[in-house]
Amino acid sequence: MEPVTIPRRIDDPPHLLLWSVDEMAPLMVGLLFGMMIEQALYCTLAGFLMTHAYKRFRDNSPDGYMMHWLYWHGLSFKREGKNKKRLRYFTNPFQKTLLP
Repeated sequence: MEPVTIPRRIDDPPHLLLWSVDEMAPLMVGLLFGMMIEQALYCTLAGFLMTHAYKRFRDNSPDGYMMHWLYWHGLSFKREGKNKKRLRYFTNPFQKTLLP
């Protein structure tokens, strides 16, 4: 039996019973999509496999690795809110050499 970590800080994702929401999302999406196409068992199993792969990836990578990977491949995010300005501390992800 593996120990389950209980969140102690405000930055931890919300939990549903023993699983975090980011672990449950692929499983639930697979179930809902499977119900729409009348193949719930196969899509739920695919969602379970994606959850398992994501959990292994997340546990073996440092914090923030996925955000850095998305940024490196050109997927930077905009600030949400009233003014919707781009974040100032993100440079162009396709510019690999920075000059002073």
